[in-house]
Amino acid sequence: MTVRDKTPMNPGRRRASRCRVGRIPPLALVLVLIGAAPALAKAPPASFADLAAKLLPSVVNISTTQKVQADGGNRPEMPRFAPGSPFERFFREFFDRQQQSPIPRQRVTSLGSGFVIDASGVIVTNNHVIAEADKIAVILSDKTRLEAKVIGRDAKTDIALLRVDPGGKELKPLGFGNSDGARVGDWVIAIGNPFGLGGTVTAGIVSARQRDINSGPYDDFIQTDASINRGNSGGPMFNLAGEVIGINTAIFSPTGGSVGIGFAIPSNLAKPIVGQLLKYGRARRGYLGVRIQTVTDEIAQGLDLPSASGALVTNLSEDGPAARAKLEVGDVILSFDGKPIDEMRSLPRIVAETAVGREVEVEVWRKGGKKTLKATLGEFPEDEPRVASRTPAERPRDATVEALGLDLAAITPDLRKRFNLADDAAGVVVTDVKAGSPAAEKQIRPGDIIRKIGPRQSDITDPSQIEQAVESARKANRDTLLLLVERERGQQFIALKIAKG
Repeated sequence: MTVRDKTPMNPGRRRASRCRVGRIPPLALVLVLIGAAPALAKAPPASFADLAAKLLPSVVNISTTQKVQADGGNRPEMPRFAPGSPFERFFREFFDRQQQSPIPRQRVTSLGSGFVIDASGVIVTNNHVIAEADKIAVILSDKTRLEAKVIGRDAKTDIALLRVDPGGKELKPLGFGNSDGARVGDWVIAIGNPFGLGGTVTAGIVSARQRDINSGPYDDFIQTDASINRGNSGGPMFNLAGEVIGINTAIFSPTGGSVGIGFAIPSNLAKPIVGQLLKYGRARRGYLGVRIQTVTDEIAQGLDLPSASGALVTNLSEDGPAARAKLEVGDVILSFDGKPIDEMRSLPRIVAETAVGREVEVEVWRKGGKKTLKATLGEFPEDEPRVASRTPAERPRDATVEALGLDLAAITPDLRKRFNLADDAAGVVVTDVKAGSPAAEKQIRPGDIIRKIGPRQSDITDPSQIEQAVESARKANRDTLLLLVERERGQQFIALKIAKG
């Protein structure tokens, strides 16, 4: 199967791709997942031979076949002739027949890896290994070839589950270990099918943990220097106890081969997904119903938050679990189900790993203090529900706020039409931005709507409220003002510097 990479081929720019064998774009950079945490390396064992001999029969090669339409774009174009030329009719009939003839479908084969987790014939691999495949075959260590069917798949974590009929073959299942116990410097071994060569064993150490490589919302990879190449995708990473602590998924390389930077999905993330795929045929993730953004130092100052940590709520899904639990836009989620949210990106993963229907405590920072709420999680929907909107109120006079560089106005029918605002848009609309001002530096534009303001995130119903908020901030010796701004792409908190006046 073709390895796809949508990143433009810019010279010098690093790129990521999955570690399957297939048609690889030239100069593609490859990637395999892993994470970080300091520790001391253990003394190397005298040999990995006994462990490898025990584990090799449980690791399988995966071959997929996909039919793709041949490229018809290379057909020649019809020559141009003068009107009425005797050649025009001849060539037109010829080219019409060519266009009507079917373009042959070609078979594309890709190779990857996987491992047995149940003797009945259940196999784990990467979703990208079997995505869009027409046929999937599993090749055992003794070269036995078995047809496989997909039990379930999850693109967000790149995990897929297959089933084969082993017939009279005895399959040896592997068990998941505790990936949280893997320390930086611990020895690991990887087994897979690099470049289609078959069962190959490599060894290395855990190089880092909790790596985010921007491949999805739940990135939490283990990084290793064990040699991992295209075709290793879906294969297991083991600790020295022979437990699977990761699923090799991608490598990072300027050449397409291993340069000692590989990544694996941690077993503690994979195990619940595998269980859900086996039971439901799909992943069932916990769902809170919020949109969030990172808390910067400026935003923390604007909210009177002691430190720049947590996840800042920018939107609530209509009638979602968070809305029913009385969370509010402007809340900073500090902990979820007893787990601290040190940075924004950890919240989606923690919520997703929590069981659907479970009631959890959510600690938030709201209007200068901590508050604990209880939320009952729903199931993550396929499509995000629309965000709740507010009813607009009557707006009084316009205002110019020199300290921010903004001209503001109440929302009127004329302004709705001028800036193409929604009928239910609520707040104060920006009508002009002064060049070089704090607002211009943060790329606020005419047509943006300011909905909330200040540490307590008060609703804005009047442009004069922003003038008052600037004065209040100055009296409190704060040099930033936090705004909730609604734009074409959604809501966002923006901390503006207050110009000295």
